[in-house]
Amino acid sequence: MVDAEILEYYGHGGEQERLLAGDRQIEFLRVWDLLGRHLPPAPARVLDIGGGAGVYALPLADAGYEVHLVDPVPLHVEQASAASRAAARPLASVAAGDARALDAAGAGMDAVLLLGPLYHLTSRDDRVTALREARRVVRPGGVVVAKALSRFYPLFEDIAQGTPIDIDRTAAFAGDGQYRNPGGDPARFTTAFFHRPQDLAAEVEEAGLRLRTLVAGSGVVRLLPGFAERLEDPDQRERILSALRLLEAEPSLLGISQNFIAIAERSASGNQADAGLV
Repeated sequence: MVDAEILEYYGHGGEQERLLAGDRQIEFLRVWDLLGRHLPPAPARVLDIGGGAGVYALPLADAGYEVHLVDPVPLHVEQASAASRAAARPLASVAAGDARALDAAGAGMDAVLLLGPLYHLTSRDDRVTALREARRVVRPGGVVVAKALSRFYPLFEDIAQGTPIDIDRTAAFAGDGQYRNPGGDPARFTTAFFHRPQDLAAEVEEAGLRLRTLVAGSGVVRLLPGFAERLEDPDQRERILSALRLLEAEPSLLGISQNFIAIAERSASGNQADAGLV
């Protein structure tokens, strides 16, 4: 069961356009770059869990992938379905579903995306369960791409924006990574867990997946003055993306990136640890 606060937050409809304009584009551009380098070639089968309105699923389908989208938010399912019907290359399927209990019929995927669910599962057991489900439905040797939000980036964002900082609350958040929005203000984020890089790596491995690499996503570039304008200039955008790509695996920078992404795989070796989770 998804928290009511999360469903209400996404029911406001802001997710469909969130990554398509302004400084938020950097998240889409970085994830798209990583998918281009780590997904098997089209027409591989991709399951986008928590795929929202289809911001990644639809471009992947357009690139020739067989894409199946699952999301727990009714509005997202409606939006993705409508966009798919209007697309030249529609999604293979769109369905309501929970990352912790996937339809068994969806097994045998070449790649599984978890680009949103992990940070809305505030229990470690739930996050590991979701990763185990991803492992179950991906084929041996298949890729799992999982994104987490950084526990420490929000503090730097508050400093950059001049937001008043409650040291006691900040210290508590740094300790447990738990965020809540008890007033339900749609301008603020909703119920979430913010990872440390080593936490995501440990959860991936506990789920029986082999971690290929852990990389920074958006870095801290959104905090730079005039960043949205820089991103609109093609030359500057390419320089920014090249710099982020160059530094993406630097361990000393992972924790302050806005988000970080695990690229993992289901072992094809059939070893005992892998077999024990089938």
